[in-house]
Amino acid sequence: MEQQSMTLIELFGLGGWAMWPLLVFSIAAFSLIIERLIFMLLHNLDLSDVKTTVLEKINQKDIKGALEHCESAQDKKLGAKVIAAGIRVAHLGEHRMEKALAADAAEKINMLERGFNFMVAIGSLAPITGFLGTVSGMISAFQSIANAADVNAQLVAGGIFEALITTAFGLAIALVAIAGYNIFAHFVDKFIADVEDAGSEIVTSILLTENNKQL
Repeated sequence: MEQQSMTLIELFGLGGWAMWPLLVFSIAAFSLIIERLIFMLLHNLDLSDVKTTVLEKINQKDIKGALEHCESAQDKKLGAKVIAAGIRVAHLGEHRMEKALAADAAEKINMLERGFNFMVAIGSLAPITGFLGTVSGMISAFQSIANAADVNAQLVAGGIFEALITTAFGLAIALVAIAGYNIFAHFVDKFIADVEDAGSEIVTSILLTENNKQL
C-alpha cells in the first residue's frame, strides 16, 4: 500500500480550530526573528576594532580624536555610541564617565532585547495550544469511535493522527521561537561583556592619561 503524503494546507485543515492560533504564533515568531536578525546585522555588535583605535588615540593623549572616531563609527557600530557617551563626559571624572557608559549601555541593551519577551511567550503558549488542540481532537475522535457501529484500527489511528497534528505544530513553533531567543540572547550577552570590558579599559586609560598630564 502506497503511503500518501499530505500538504501543509491539508494538515492545517485536519488540525481543527487550534491551528488558527498556532498560525498566528508562527507568523509572529518568524516576524520577530527576521526583524531582530535584520536589526543586529544593521547594527554591528562587534566592538574590538573601535576599542583598539580609541585606546590608541587615548594613549596618544588625543581624547578628542577618540571621541571623533566613535562618533564616525556609531552609525554602523552600536557599541561605539556607548563609548562616545562616556568619553564626552571624561572631563567630569571617573564616576560620571561610568554612569554615562552604564546609562547608554542600558538603553542599547533594551533596543537589542526588544521582542525577546514575545519570543519566550510564544515558546510557552504554542505547545500548550497544541496540546489543548490534541485533547480536543482526542475527545472528538473517541466520540466518533463510540458512535461508530464498526470500530476498526484504521478509524482509531485516523482519529489519533488528526488529534496529534496540533501538538506537532505547537512544538515546532516553540522550537523555532526558543532557539531564536537563545541565539539572539547569546549575542546580546556577548555585546554586554564587550561593552563592559571596553568601557573599563577606556576609563582606566583616560584616568592614567589625565594623571600623567598633571605630573
